[in-house]
Amino acid sequence: MSDQPLVSVIVPCYKQAEFLPEALDSVFAQQYQNWECIIINDGSPDNTEAVAQTWLAKDARFKYLQQENQGPSAARNNAIRHSSGKYILPVDADDRIGPEYLSGAVAALEQDAELKLVYCRAAFFGDKHGEWQLPDYSPAEQLVRNLIFSCAVFRRADFDRVGGYDESFRHGYEDWEFWIALLCPDGKVLKLSAIHFYYRIRDCSRQHSLSREQIIDYGFKIYEKHKDMYLRFHGSPQQCLIENQRLKEDWAALMKSPRMKLANLLFIPVDLIRQFMKK
Repeated sequence: MSDQPLVSVIVPCYKQAEFLPEALDSVFAQQYQNWECIIINDGSPDNTEAVAQTWLAKDARFKYLQQENQGPSAARNNAIRHSSGKYILPVDADDRIGPEYLSGAVAALEQDAELKLVYCRAAFFGDKHGEWQLPDYSPAEQLVRNLIFSCAVFRRADFDRVGGYDESFRHGYEDWEFWIALLCPDGKVLKLSAIHFYYRIRDCSRQHSLSREQIIDYGFKIYEKHKDMYLRFHGSPQQCLIENQRLKEDWAALMKSPRMKLANLLFIPVDLIRQFMKK
């Protein structure tokens, strides 16, 4: 085990104590042995601490941190900055990972120094079942919508390079913005061929509860932070709106201001983006 690089598994928890044992059990079951798992209580009002303590007693590789509620970005940043691993894997407290995820990801990263991120195929569980069908990664489409879920393995050095997750994204899309910062323009990505990640579907999730205004605000913020990448891969959104009559007709009701134009461009269907990029 001493020859294996250390992987830091980061598990933020807020109001998810009932699901936490399942997530931690999936970490404990990893075939890859050289890991630490940092559970960070993001000011949760439930019994997260009590649940975490049972796992600390079970295995010294589990560690526990606590902070006032600041959101998932701050929780991940805090835990990662207290970690010691060469590689990082965030796992939400209501999800779980397959037993071969770490071994497959670390092997790939160790073999290819140019790899920035390794993820895998995924499946739903909970209120919905079946494989999560996501398009293959491309930098252009990653700018339009998030193609990579939050549970992916990356290098701690790259986390430090980009400054971590943007803590102003308190209600969602923090992983999307982080992947753009980590990968664009030319970061190399590998998707493992097996299903190693299991995403719990619940009626109430933080992303489902986002308001239209929050989506617009976050979309605009992502665009502003990475404008050079949007211009490189998609050109000027204002010019696209002017030149493409179909886009103008379909979205005329939404395009009431330059701010709305930029934000809505990020969330239009990918097939429509493909059509007007060909013109």
